[in-house]
Amino acid sequence: MEDNKMLNYITDVLENMPNDWLSLTTHRLDIYDEKLAKTQFLEQFENLYKNNNSEASALIALPTAFDYIRLGHPLSCMLEWVIARLNNIKTDNVISFSSTTIPVLAVLRKNLLANKNTQIIYTGELPDFFDAKVLRNVYGYKFELKHVENVEDISTFDGSTIYILQQDDISNFNLTPNVDFFINLHSHIGSVLLVNGEQNKNYVSEIQHVRRRETIAMTPDNCLAELKNLIKQSSVDNQKSNVETNKTLVLNSIREITGSNTKPLVASSGLSIQYAILMGLIDHAQENHKGKAIKIIVPPNCYGGTNDQARRVAACLDNVEVMDLPVDGDHDMVQSIDIVLNQIASEDAIPYIIAEIPTNPRVEVPDLIQLKNTLSAERKTATGNIAIDPVFILDQTFCPNVYFLGEGEILSTVRTISFASGSKFPSGGKCTAGYCIGNTKTDALMEKIELHLGLCDNEATDLQYEILAKQLPSMKQRINDAYKNTREFVNFINESLPTAKINFVSEELAKQGFTPSVFSLDLPTKGNTAEEKETYKRALNHKLINLMITKIPNESKYCVSYGQLKGCYWTIPATSTQGTTKEGDKDYIARVALSPNLDLELHKKVFLDFVETI
Repeated sequence: MEDNKMLNYITDVLENMPNDWLSLTTHRLDIYDEKLAKTQFLEQFENLYKNNNSEASALIALPTAFDYIRLGHPLSCMLEWVIARLNNIKTDNVISFSSTTIPVLAVLRKNLLANKNTQIIYTGELPDFFDAKVLRNVYGYKFELKHVENVEDISTFDGSTIYILQQDDISNFNLTPNVDFFINLHSHIGSVLLVNGEQNKNYVSEIQHVRRRETIAMTPDNCLAELKNLIKQSSVDNQKSNVETNKTLVLNSIREITGSNTKPLVASSGLSIQYAILMGLIDHAQENHKGKAIKIIVPPNCYGGTNDQARRVAACLDNVEVMDLPVDGDHDMVQSIDIVLNQIASEDAIPYIIAEIPTNPRVEVPDLIQLKNTLSAERKTATGNIAIDPVFILDQTFCPNVYFLGEGEILSTVRTISFASGSKFPSGGKCTAGYCIGNTKTDALMEKIELHLGLCDNEATDLQYEILAKQLPSMKQRINDAYKNTREFVNFINESLPTAKINFVSEELAKQGFTPSVFSLDLPTKGNTAEEKETYKRALNHKLINLMITKIPNESKYCVSYGQLKGCYWTIPATSTQGTTKEGDKDYIARVALSPNLDLELHKKVFLDFVETI
């Protein structure tokens, strides 16, 4: 009876839900508390359920569930809530994934670090891409693999038991006490992991963190399909869309945008493609340079996801280590790379460098000729042998339109792989799918990356390909239009508040093709001590952002995104994108991102109002 009441309520919610639940990739930070991710949304959603209130006005007033749909969103929270209630367990214990492999890897990762035994039990067939040999040899995971006819056949085990079942109804679980983790898989929409038993509650946050860093939550459209399946409005089917046509369009667009004629790879998000890159490179290194140490070189103040993911990979493998690469502010990227590569060469180790050009959030571009020469320089090991040349992993999300890789371009002769986050310019904020492409020097590396993208089941979804096929052809024009707005706004701020320090590309760099639509703003401060000055400046950041989002609510958002189709986005990197970055490396400045479509004159007017108050 209670189940029927709940499903009837969900039916009403789906009829009245805000369009943003399906269409937004990033949500408002001003109604988001990271410490209460998911729980705050669900507590208020449950109150609506108890009051049988499914009005559109009530749903749109709910707080942000997660700030980014890669991590979760209203529909994933709702689906997990429904499955939890149907199975009489806590909502925290249900976690949905777009990938069908990563939930298994999430448990294996925690047990590897805890030195705990794992058995993986399955009924029917294992997914085709589940490669036990690679998971053991490359990822370092340890597990036993067994087949049973029925879940009731599973006996007690000294360690964790994972039960995998491929079925159309992924919300239906047959709970038994001898299974710690139930994972239902559906090849078309993803998977649902259910954490069983009080003794396993300490796994929940770490499994969520794997979803946060190495993959994405089940997408909004697939969550909606499963919710409709539950309320019997429709069934989840495997009908092919025009995915092959869309895929061809997307791959050709990426080649045209990057100027490289090699094969691109498209993943469910920027971090999904980055994870495939790292694991593919590690696989290649283990095969071709057996026993040698692997060094992942990362700017300490870069986007927290990049930094955190690299360290999480290194934590699982004895021969992998992360090294810091200071790249902006008082540090020169090229000099830092030279120092680090000399050190790694002396140790006869394998260097993989991850860096953004322009840098984030300082929007700096290194001397590209010096960069090429430094990356190309032949170095010697301590014993006089030729050192292994680096692989440069270039995050091009700020300026995905700059040619680095094609024949005759600046990095065409250095092993370079470029990648971009798809929720920014590639999709205009309509989906998270990211991509990577290499130059002709990386063909063998890209084969390994493709293998790991498939193993992790992190390829872009059919709908993501469809969205990119529509959005990528207009990307260069959108980048150009957004840059013009940004340059005009930067010039206006320089005139109206000359004591502010603005980090943005020079006119000279813009002529070379570096036309980002993001700049960082270091506001003028006052005070007698460094601490007083920093406190004043941080308060001023918030004052400016609050003024913008309250005076221009339809366009200015407190949000981490950029490359959107319309509006203006404001954030403070230290409290958003640099969430897992060490405190001393965080940037307490305002980062501003403009789109091709906004009321620039109104933004100038409100900024002038702000200047008059300080």
